[in-house]
Amino acid sequence: MGKLSNLSSDVRQYLLVTANYWAFTLTDGALRMLVVLHFHQLGYSPLQVAMLFLFYEIFGVITNLVGGWLGARIGLNATMNAGLALQVVALSMLLVPDSYLAVAWVMAAQALSGIAKDLNKMSAKSAIRLLVPREAAGTLYKWVAILTGSKNALKGVGFFLGGLLLAVWGFRGAVAAMAIALTLVWLFSVVRLKKDLGKSAAKPKFRHVFSKSRAVNYLSAARLFLFAARDVWFVVALPVYLSATLGWDNWAVGAFLASWVIGYGVVQSAAPRITAAGGVPDGRHATGWALALALVPACIAVAMHEQAWLPGSLLLGLLVFGVLFAVNSALHSYLIVSYADEAGVSLDVGFYYMANAMGRLLGTVLSGWVFQVWGLSACLWISSAFIVFSAVVALLLPRHQGIPQGR
Repeated sequence: MGKLSNLSSDVRQYLLVTANYWAFTLTDGALRMLVVLHFHQLGYSPLQVAMLFLFYEIFGVITNLVGGWLGARIGLNATMNAGLALQVVALSMLLVPDSYLAVAWVMAAQALSGIAKDLNKMSAKSAIRLLVPREAAGTLYKWVAILTGSKNALKGVGFFLGGLLLAVWGFRGAVAAMAIALTLVWLFSVVRLKKDLGKSAAKPKFRHVFSKSRAVNYLSAARLFLFAARDVWFVVALPVYLSATLGWDNWAVGAFLASWVIGYGVVQSAAPRITAAGGVPDGRHATGWALALALVPACIAVAMHEQAWLPGSLLLGLLVFGVLFAVNSALHSYLIVSYADEAGVSLDVGFYYMANAMGRLLGTVLSGWVFQVWGLSACLWISSAFIVFSAVVALLLPRHQGIPQGR
């Protein structure tokens, strides 16, 4: 505690924001795995289970659009704490007996969880932009990469945690434990997080939720295609293929995907070191790394068509895709906080993550439909095309000239 008290106020706030984000992410990943496994045990098909998360994604789009405006008006501390509180409510809704866990009820709980998740994420990413000076671009890149990468690694840990809690305490016991733990985090955050963090003196009007920045708009479009490209084959098509075609057990599918997400998060945290040769990234880097990523799903699709070394080519392709996608995602996450206007940072970040949520929604829907009609190879070709679109849009992003890197 003595060491913490010697830290600057901004660093302490960064640590608190990060701790909030970590705690929320653990429950978010665990809850997803709990719902998938529990409702699969109740007899739901994989596609039915996937549809339980439809409102989670839809309300993520809405929340990011509105959440940035709320953050600018009432402060990022309020939106972050609201996200934590809503997640507690969502968890509490799932404590009812199985006979009351109707599809509509679970979808409503997932809708609240989606709102909570994106309020929390938007607040965390916006807060970092305010805690790092604009001239310290290198420091900002590192802090964003650490926050984003650790979040994704912890989401994978949450997958494991959900399965473990389900085995030890059962569905309701696991949900109750997470609700209690997150309530304690929420109480601490209410007391310690700055009350004026991110609050705009200008009180922006609702029409300002739509970004007027060309850079933010282009980056948001690139982000939409990037995440649609991931989820079009990763969300439904891949786990169903591993289970139904390759004959993997459910626990093996879950463990593999959880390990992939953890590795993806670790690489994302290390992105500043991976891209160090190019200095602080700009739009040119976003284009180059996206074009490299676009080759991976196309190569996997060709290997599947030729029946070349399956399933080894698929698994190797997944690993390469994870590394390159992590770098692309980290670059985008840095660029948005770099481009965001300090006077209304949450507005720009909220708009950007609205596009991110739209990409996830598009990818999720296409993943089930395209895989069901044409198979995994078609999903992979669509993924490659989406990444090329992302790279083309990134050509329109600004190139920096001589931005200081900070320490």
